Amino acid sequence: MNYLEESDSEDELPPGWEERVTLDGNVYYANHYKQATQWIHPRSGRKKIVSGDLPADWEKQISDDGKIIYINHTNNITTYTDPRLAFASEYMETSQPTRQRFDGSSTAMSVLHGQDLRGKYALITGANSGIGFETARSLALHGCTVILACRDIKKAKDAIKKIKNENNTTICEILECDLSSLNSVKNAADNFKYRFKTLDILILNAGVFYPPYTLTVDGYELTYQVNYLSQFYLTLLLDHPLRNSDKPRIVIVSSESHRFSSITSVDDLQQFKLSPTASNYWPMSAYNNSKHMNLLFCHELSRRWQHITVLCCHPGNLVYSNIARYSWLLKLLFLIVKPFTKSLQQAASTSVYCATAQELEGNSGLYFNNCHQCDPSNYALDNLLSTKLWTISQEMILNIMKKDKYTNELDFN
Repeated sequence: MNYLEESDSEDELPPGWEERVTLDGNVYYANHYKQATQWIHPRSGRKKIVSGDLPADWEKQISDDGKIIYINHTNNITTYTDPRLAFASEYMETSQPTRQRFDGSSTAMSVLHGQDLRGKYALITGANSGIGFETARSLALHGCTVILACRDIKKAKDAIKKIKNENNTTICEILECDLSSLNSVKNAADNFKYRFKTLDILILNAGVFYPPYTLTVDGYELTYQVNYLSQFYLTLLLDHPLRNSDKPRIVIVSSESHRFSSITSVDDLQQFKLSPTASNYWPMSAYNNSKHMNLLFCHELSRRWQHITVLCCHPGNLVYSNIARYSWLLKLLFLIVKPFTKSLQQAASTSVYCATAQELEGNSGLYFNNCHQCDPSNYALDNLLSTKLWTISQEMILNIMKKDKYTNELDFN
């Protein structure tokens, strides 16, 4: 449900609205323009109730036309407004967040305005450019220690230099991690656990879009492994640092394109479809499927790891970044629509909101778009699909890691 934009005071009613109280003390709101009433405040989305006795010298009566009136005998005032409204108590009927504080025009920096993230540790994949960089930059400039998990160390160093040029006191670290190699993911996780004991925020941001058919060193299709499988593996390997945090969060960057996934049943969860052969490969389908798997991963992880808040989000449509680097036609398309789509700062806002908003604490397994909860596809909430994907993903990782003579143990939970 969407609510009206905030004023200087979120409790202030918009023009044409009036606050009233029923006989049993429940507050309702009358919209004189539409001749309609509702129980929730039109700005805050909350309900109110008044209780206790009326102030001294006040009396409640029913008028001849059946309306409730309040009479102040001291000042000879008659009004329809309950004098106790100034002390009404707010409440919500659900623990789920319903009020939208930010929207598609919000930036990551505005989401974090006033927050102090000193003492927090965040690991972000693909953080050297694009949305990942703006996510890292925004968190670092608000005091968070940010670890940039990147394949290209030089680009990661350049990214940190840009952040420090804005504020030299920021704390940014580099973690070498090539998502096209499961062994590199394993080494990155080991390196992180050696250097850091706690992880408060894990943002799985990295992704590729529309590459030509490519097999990774592990023999899996590139889009599948980079966008999903390797980040699934990284998450499992970082279980203990996450558990060491007081209120850990995992944010998985998906896409609205998950709604066009061809994975709709358990029968579709076969290795040849998850990691297609060259003859069965279509870049857009591979991308859609990988983003659908991200949502299934979020759903299953939230059920298995109930000690961690796990959230999934869509950053925006056709956001201009180097994600379109594999096709000059896509580069041109992204450039043409750039004036009409989100900036990188706006695209990073939902990831940052999911990672830091206090009202989301404990509300795991949810999907967000434009900093607001929305419903994913029905297939993304399928328990059989998510459980089967989890099992197959583990098997595919085990098949590769068992071949690695340097790997003596597997950190599956």
